[in-house]
Amino acid sequence: MSKSLLSLAITAAVLSGCSLIPDYQQPQAPVAAQYPQGPAYSPAEAANQAAAEQGWRQFFHDPALQQLIQTALVNNRDLRVAALNIDAYAAQYQIQRADLFPAVSANGSGSRQRTPARMSQTGEAAISSQYSATLGVSAYELDLFGRVRSLSEQALQTYFSSEEARRSTQISLVASVANAYLTWQADKELLKLTQDTLAAYEESYRLTSRSNEVGVASALDLSQARTSVENARVQLARYTRQVAQDENSLTLLLGTSIPANLPSPQPLSADLLSELPAGLPSELLQRRPDILAAEHNLKAANASIGAARAAFFPSISLTANAGTLSPDMGGLFKGGSGTWSFAPQINIPIFNAGSLRASLDYSKIQKDINVAQYEKSIQTAFQEVSDGLAARQTYNQQLQAQRDFVNANQDYYRLAERRYRIGVDSNLTFLDAQRSLFSAQQALITDRLAQLTSEVNLYKALGGGWNEQGSQKVEVSKEAPPLKLF
Repeated sequence: MSKSLLSLAITAAVLSGCSLIPDYQQPQAPVAAQYPQGPAYSPAEAANQAAAEQGWRQFFHDPALQQLIQTALVNNRDLRVAALNIDAYAAQYQIQRADLFPAVSANGSGSRQRTPARMSQTGEAAISSQYSATLGVSAYELDLFGRVRSLSEQALQTYFSSEEARRSTQISLVASVANAYLTWQADKELLKLTQDTLAAYEESYRLTSRSNEVGVASALDLSQARTSVENARVQLARYTRQVAQDENSLTLLLGTSIPANLPSPQPLSADLLSELPAGLPSELLQRRPDILAAEHNLKAANASIGAARAAFFPSISLTANAGTLSPDMGGLFKGGSGTWSFAPQINIPIFNAGSLRASLDYSKIQKDINVAQYEKSIQTAFQEVSDGLAARQTYNQQLQAQRDFVNANQDYYRLAERRYRIGVDSNLTFLDAQRSLFSAQQALITDRLAQLTSEVNLYKALGGGWNEQGSQKVEVSKEAPPLKLF
């Protein structure tokens, strides 16, 4: 019996090298080799440092924003869920991997039974006892065609995907906090501008009212001055609301209240962001965690095909135990009390109404779906980076033009006010100059916010926001979690 068991073990070891998982082939990237070129794009330059290696503390210069990002990384619930998902998928991998090894268990039992006299063969009441101690293996499947290992590989790739999902969540969180903070600061600047403009409008209305009292300004002039005041009050209420809502949005992202010891924020006109290298499209395959996660999902789907193929072949499971059996406790481990059992079982699929074929077809279709999703993630990343590059060049031009427009409106306002006060021009020209200046100043703040958020989104699109310092290169582990035997 021992020789047959040894032969069976050797045979199982030889056949365990068999795998029916298809050879994995990485799909070709369905995008151009270079980013778009044209009037909206700046000339391509070689990148000395990839965006993904540029730490967020290095990219964001505002100390207040740095503190908010650090707070969010500690307290944000979405990021916490993503981290817990890694542990959950690691546990699932451990469960699946455990099927590769036999489950050994020890069992001890004892029983005493009294048989009444009328049921006993001797006609007298009898008491019987039985004690046993066994060590056994139950229903261990010999993985002859790699079914169990295919399922284990599928679970492992899903685990790797969850790690990349956690990276993607952190990158999105860093960008979301930055954009929420910049929006908050822009709305506060718009609120301050509106407050100052309202004070100027009210002063102008007061002067016009006095002029109307002495007969210099008409009732129409007074009415027009009042419309400017009321319009500014509408804008004041709007921006007051937006600032409050911005704080609420930022609080949600942080996962806690905004710190009371937050450093003084820098104005939007300051140098808030570092220069961002764009790199090459091929780097997206190595830097973007959502692309890497999609590829791990594709590998998991590829492994499931191996499991579906293996289901067509026979499976063998073993159940065996050895121990000792005795009618009394004292003789449990004495010579001659040994017992054993060996129960192999083979399952050969013969007829299943096409369910195995359908399962294999389903696995192949799922792989095709994951290929499409992987390719779509690459196309999405390419589009996001291309949009960011176009925004970078055009926003620089737009901002400079808007600054010149504000300066021109300031000159127009000063001239119109002087000419109105000395009676050369009508109040209508002065009010038009006031409104044009206010509108131009609002647009300048809005355009600066759009430029900053586009740079943040480009940083995110290139895979930045994972490291804290550019000198600290953080890599996601590509090793299976250690096996816990107990």
